[in-house]
Amino acid sequence: MSIFPRRARSAEMAISERELSELTRGLDDLHESTFPQVRKALDELTVNLGQVVHNPSTRRGFFLGAAGAVALGAAAACSSGSSGTPKPSSSAPKPPPPPPETYTGDLKVVALATALENLAVSAYSGALQKAGAGQLGTVPPAVATFIQTAMKQHSDHAQAWNAVLSKAGKPTINDAPLSITQDQVNTLNAATSVPDVAKLALNLENVAAQTYTFATANVADAGGIMTAATIQPVETMHAAILNFILGQYPIPDSFIGIGNSLKPDMLTVK
Repeated sequence: MSIFPRRARSAEMAISERELSELTRGLDDLHESTFPQVRKALDELTVNLGQVVHNPSTRRGFFLGAAGAVALGAAAACSSGSSGTPKPSSSAPKPPPPPPETYTGDLKVVALATALENLAVSAYSGALQKAGAGQLGTVPPAVATFIQTAMKQHSDHAQAWNAVLSKAGKPTINDAPLSITQDQVNTLNAATSVPDVAKLALNLENVAAQTYTFATANVADAGGIMTAATIQPVETMHAAILNFILGQYPIPDSFIGIGNSLKPDMLTVK
């Protein structure tokens, strides 16, 4: 039974509810068949990141290298100041050093992916709330099922990414600290129909697909690359179904660009 108010006639869609239901089942099958691979790749990523974060020999090597650099700098200063005349020290106070970043390297891309997945969950959840309150007009049951399915998949991805952050000793991300978030919230608040919500979701899914494409070329760890490459087709299928709902035939694209992808500097937490 649908949780949404029904009218005498269903809202028009470019495809039938039966076709949308079949596409949603195919989407669910894709997610269920690939998610075990995602978990395995993330386990490998967690182990590799743990070695970098917690391995004392790695930290010792870093500090020894830093100490060596300081020693070389001191030696250079002595040789350049061979005249014996000390240089006057500047009286201007030195600016305080910037606070250390919480997420660095591959972990920053992990945090970015987590925040983006959370934003998608919030968007779909907000759409369900508006639909339940009758603020989107008539919502066909097949559309509601697709929204619930996509939301769960994004939630699965976010939880998996957060597990990596937690095991690496970093704070988990349970909201969407991104520079694009407020604009997406404003767009959702202004939505008054299923097409309005579908356009918002389509934009987010395209951004997600491109962000994972970006990640495959900017993550150093093989497990992280594999994870991004495995999740990306799921986001692409979300976008394809939304295109069908909007009456826009999704043209297959063998090369997904990164022009609209999120970059690590769009994460608003350090």
